[in-house]
Amino acid sequence: MNIVLLGSGNVATHLGRAFKLAGQTIVQVWSPDINHAKELADTVASEAISDLDDINRDADLYIISVKDDAISELASKLKIGDKLIVHTSGSTGLEALEGVSSRIGVFYPLQTFSKNKAVDFRQIPIAVEASNPEDVAVIRAIADRLSERVMELSSVQRKALHVAAVFACNFTNHLFAIAQELLEAENLDFDLIRPLIAETADKIQLNEPESVQTGPAIREDREIILSHLEMLQDKPELQELYERLSQNIVNLHKQSQG
Repeated sequence: MNIVLLGSGNVATHLGRAFKLAGQTIVQVWSPDINHAKELADTVASEAISDLDDINRDADLYIISVKDDAISELASKLKIGDKLIVHTSGSTGLEALEGVSSRIGVFYPLQTFSKNKAVDFRQIPIAVEASNPEDVAVIRAIADRLSERVMELSSVQRKALHVAAVFACNFTNHLFAIAQELLEAENLDFDLIRPLIAETADKIQLNEPESVQTGPAIREDREIILSHLEMLQDKPELQELYERLSQNIVNLHKQSQG
């Protein structure tokens, strides 16, 4: 299969590498910055372009992998006829590609990507969607070449998955950053809590998260909570965040207990 990648960021980079390993041909990589396009194109033996007028119109699949708010604008500028075109966004609906082609879809890999960190694409869930059943089958077959965990989801289901991912990944990583800030303020190293983070992540591989919740909030240990809030008194934003999260833990626990 001949593929054109529109984008050169983290997602496009990992997709390009995965497709190449799966024996697919990346015929072109487009980016508004030709140097970025060349950087990815060189790793997947492809042609780098920065002008949309130079796009190959004979490819089998066109993948838009850019920022969510740029998808519609980029798609509207493409002149590729009635070819299959997909985007890779978790929260952007299928309608972002309407009018570009009658063959539109979504190819959303659920993972956090960094260009310089390898991932095992076989284990990454890929959510697919298309405007017609025939193209769902085509996109699914393409996804099956990369991953063992391919599923057809509606735009609503995919957005719910993305919101859940933001809570589980992006917000959690931000909390790690807050923890690092608190530790460094007392000349403590973040390495001290890496084993704790690893153990927490390991637990939820085999258990429901709520069932393995620990800490002062789940015990409703108000004395400890108040002492923590006192320690954060010069950081009102963190104080509020701590209190809200603690109360949410209490509320969720009570709800689960009926």
